[in-house]
Amino acid sequence: MFRHAAATRPKSFLAHRRQLSSQRHALPVDFIVTAIRPFPDYSPRKPAIFDAELVRSIVTALKQRRFELPDVILGPFAARFRSDHLIWAFLHLRSDPDLVGALLHWYQPRGRPVPAEALAIAAHVAVVSGDRASARRLFRDGLVSHRNFVDRVIYTYKYWCSVPSVFDLLFGAIVDINRLDEARTLFRHLVTYGIIVSVDACNALLSRLTLDHMLGTFSEFQELGLRWNTKSCNVLIHGLCGAGKTGEAHRILLEMEGTVGASPDIISYSTLIDAYCRYGELLQATELFEEMGDKGLMPNAFTFNSIITLLCKNEKVVEAERVFMEMMFRGVAPDHVVYTTLINGYCKSGKLPAVYRLVEEMKNSQLVPDTVTYTALIYGLSKSGNMVEANKLFREMVGKGLIPDEVTYTALIDGYCKEGKMNDAFYLHNEMLQMGLVPNVVTYTALSDGLCKQGEVETANELLHETSGKGLELNVFTYNSLINGLCKIGNIEQAVKTMVDMEAAGLRPDVYTYTTIMDAYCKSGEMDQAHDLLREMLDKGIQPSIVTFNVLMNGFCTAGMLEDGRKLLEWMLERSIMPNSTTYNSLLRHHCMEKTMKTTTKIYKEMCASGILPDENTYNILIGGHCRARNMKEACYFHSEMISKGFSLSRSSYNALIKGLVRKKRLTEAKQLFEEMRAKNLVANGEIYNMFIDINYNEQNIEMTLELCDEAIEKLPSRVWS
Repeated sequence: MFRHAAATRPKSFLAHRRQLSSQRHALPVDFIVTAIRPFPDYSPRKPAIFDAELVRSIVTALKQRRFELPDVILGPFAARFRSDHLIWAFLHLRSDPDLVGALLHWYQPRGRPVPAEALAIAAHVAVVSGDRASARRLFRDGLVSHRNFVDRVIYTYKYWCSVPSVFDLLFGAIVDINRLDEARTLFRHLVTYGIIVSVDACNALLSRLTLDHMLGTFSEFQELGLRWNTKSCNVLIHGLCGAGKTGEAHRILLEMEGTVGASPDIISYSTLIDAYCRYGELLQATELFEEMGDKGLMPNAFTFNSIITLLCKNEKVVEAERVFMEMMFRGVAPDHVVYTTLINGYCKSGKLPAVYRLVEEMKNSQLVPDTVTYTALIYGLSKSGNMVEANKLFREMVGKGLIPDEVTYTALIDGYCKEGKMNDAFYLHNEMLQMGLVPNVVTYTALSDGLCKQGEVETANELLHETSGKGLELNVFTYNSLINGLCKIGNIEQAVKTMVDMEAAGLRPDVYTYTTIMDAYCKSGEMDQAHDLLREMLDKGIQPSIVTFNVLMNGFCTAGMLEDGRKLLEWMLERSIMPNSTTYNSLLRHHCMEKTMKTTTKIYKEMCASGILPDENTYNILIGGHCRARNMKEACYFHSEMISKGFSLSRSSYNALIKGLVRKKRLTEAKQLFEEMRAKNLVANGEIYNMFIDINYNEQNIEMTLELCDEAIEKLPSRVWS
């Protein structure tokens, strides 16, 4: 409802915007009110005698024959009827809005324009009678057909209506036809008459404005006397969040109660939480989530889903399910969107048992999986290599009348490509085209990657050229798949050329691109080129990953350049680049191969001192090295330590340790390890079988001797016994 403008106006809580508002939206001098001016007195022109008689006849006919069609009633008067007669007739019918509407409806199709004054009067009559819908429609008609319509509404207001809410409807009609500047001008103009448009009508305007105009209008209208409400602030919060200005939106939420007198509600918090989640700011989102609870506001499904989505995106699926459980504990029923978000999170982390459990829960809650849910499931199964189940689910989805999209097909295609089943992948690609779906760059990247892994790099290259011809822009992943394929077949020169093409296309090679080519150079023994690529990466500001350094370290060690590997490790530590166990393992392995066990021990101690925990590989390398160096005491120590940590011996470590123990005449321990190895179905080498065949034969254990002979013949290649 309208109210009179207050003598003292409340301050805007957007203090940081007020100066901007005063510069951009300064009121014209005639809008600065020193005293409220009255509405004009309405004085309709009086009819001549013969016009008055015609009007009386028309009014009488309408009242007496109200249930007949207007064309039948008013047909005899049509030839003499003019637009002035409308207004004069309205004077007699103002207490009968149905007849006012009937007369106007009869007049409108006759090819003559309805005067602005007549439309304004008809709208006023509709408002007085409570027919707000008709009034708003009449206002829209008047605004579209007459430039001076607003003036006519104001001019006729005092005599015909005097109900302030009429200006709510007029203001709303202006907003409906998107004349937003005109709506703001009307607000200022009405203030001079002591009328303030209702906050609900102003909220409709606010929600349609651009952000700068929204903030300016908020400050200006508040200073002109409008008391904004919670919904108004929510519009601002939504606008700021959409523009990425979450800090300003948060400030509004904090200041609402103190400066606007409006309490934040669920929408206020949910909008801001969702924005923080979309921009990946989990800490701020969770703090607001807790604040909601402190204020007694119950989060809704949208709020919970925002938090769950971000947690899943950050691969914190277990935490996401905890939020999900809290949601159900609070009595908020999860919808299929929440379930699908969690299912998608578990699918991406490869935890399929949790996925199946959630699907069952979803079905038990009478929630029907949609295309997005099925696509998430198909993606998870494809990623885990379970293509039989993925395809079965795809057919089930189609059987239920759900239409797969390009994302669904791409998930399946990618799965088949990773398994090397390129015929199945291209069959689905063709099916996509028949369905009218357009494969995207991700689809073609999957196909290209699959072809490269099969060694069909030329075919992959042709496919990507075809993709470019279709107007699809290749991305970094597409180029990387091609570079990886070229490197695997040893065509490093073409891989480097592809990286140059990639840059020419405006795409920046990433750490994966460089690491792939470096790995190829290292495997071919071209360490200078690999080292040059590292320098190029650093010069371009591309931060190498630990995988990059491990590739280079392994290359140095494989090439026998152990001193260079050592210098690389020192360089990493000087720059606080933390190596991992794989980095050290390369050095340890090659020093063990050289039987320089003192250096090996030194590197191992440095590794532990740096806080790098040995892994299963580390122990197997050390055990194998010490066994070859005949340091059985050290080998057995590392064996005992690795078992205590839950690690297992590799086949080669079993062989080395057993051989070393036999040499040291520690036959009981050697037998125990040999039986343990057999129980794990690990095949010992021919030398170990020969040792135990001889031992059992010498001990007269003929049955075991024959068993081991049969086992060796069955499990070992024939050349071992030739």
